[in-house]
Amino acid sequence: MSFIQPADRLRTLPEQFFASLVAKANARAAMGRDVINLGQGNPDLPTPPHIVETLQKAAVNPQYHRYPPFRGFPFLKEAVAMRYKEDYGVELDPAREVAILFGGKTGLVEISQCLLNPGDVCLVPDPGYPDYWSGVALAEAEMAFMPLLENRAFLPDYGAIDPGLLSRAKLMFLNYPNNPTGAAATPAFYEETVAFARKHGIAVASDFAYGAIGFDGKRPVSFLETPGAKEVGVEFYTLSKSYNMAGWRVGFALGNAEIVEMLNLIQDHYYCSLFGGIQEAAAAALTGTQQPVRELVAAYEKRRDALFAALDRIGWTSAKPAGSFFCWLPVPKGYTSVAFADKLLEEADVVVAPGSGFGTSGDGYVRLGLLAPEARLEEAAERIGRLGLF
Repeated sequence: MSFIQPADRLRTLPEQFFASLVAKANARAAMGRDVINLGQGNPDLPTPPHIVETLQKAAVNPQYHRYPPFRGFPFLKEAVAMRYKEDYGVELDPAREVAILFGGKTGLVEISQCLLNPGDVCLVPDPGYPDYWSGVALAEAEMAFMPLLENRAFLPDYGAIDPGLLSRAKLMFLNYPNNPTGAAATPAFYEETVAFARKHGIAVASDFAYGAIGFDGKRPVSFLETPGAKEVGVEFYTLSKSYNMAGWRVGFALGNAEIVEMLNLIQDHYYCSLFGGIQEAAAAALTGTQQPVRELVAAYEKRRDALFAALDRIGWTSAKPAGSFFCWLPVPKGYTSVAFADKLLEEADVVVAPGSGFGTSGDGYVRLGLLAPEARLEEAAERIGRLGLF
């Protein structure tokens, strides 16, 4: 037996749910099957050309061949502050209220390490993005799950949280437009959230990864639009979804200056900021024409409507998502979410994500991504229809 053993913190990490999902899909495709993969959240369309061209030109700038400033170039912080002012009416101080992240996921893991001690409690949505759990595990803290139920429009019920847990809670994650349910938050809900957080001394981490993607003419609401929001928390924003820049790894934490400073501090020990050329291209995305974003949202809405029309034809009915690029659909009676997802893969060559991978309250649902052309989405529905389950 090797004397090299992992530290205890590695043993506490949750299983990477998406890694096992990818392995199943790849194994099926390796058999020569025509697999339609709707189980992941990886944008399928390219980054807008003007952003790519900015990087190409910036790559030859010798200034960017040196180490960048530890906390990023001021011009990128100014660019995201400008975007928030234009889109949401939110004023941000670029120097104090903006942290540049290696993608939003990084900050969502780091914030737990910044705010939680062993034994502290973090309130986590159920279902929710599994990487929230990773940060809490690394901080050696505890999770208390907030069920997101259909009869409450997939918004948490703060009144149902155990008072004993509230007394130890230091951090809470929220995510709207929501992954996996596609639900949207309202201004009234965020007003309730600010009051709840202030009353109980809980910092709010608003995951706004899908903030640009709202349907039916409705713009998603930013948590930071709420009076008092910056006093109690931060919002995580990313270019991955809005600009099809998932592989570029550009994200931000915005809002409460004390939390922003903590995130900057922990990153001082991990990183030396992003390559300068990527920072310049990211600024071009934020300050340039937003027409590609509008076109992207329109494309997802068109895909959503095509998929749901096809699902209606096979008798699989559910409410359409209000935002994000995910659809949250109930499984047929007699199936768990895992059993149903396995059946679709094995008998229809369609990959969906079982809802239980996002938390206990996710069982009974599967998540489908709008990350394939309309014809492939319709074909996936037709394949599922042929199984005669609905």
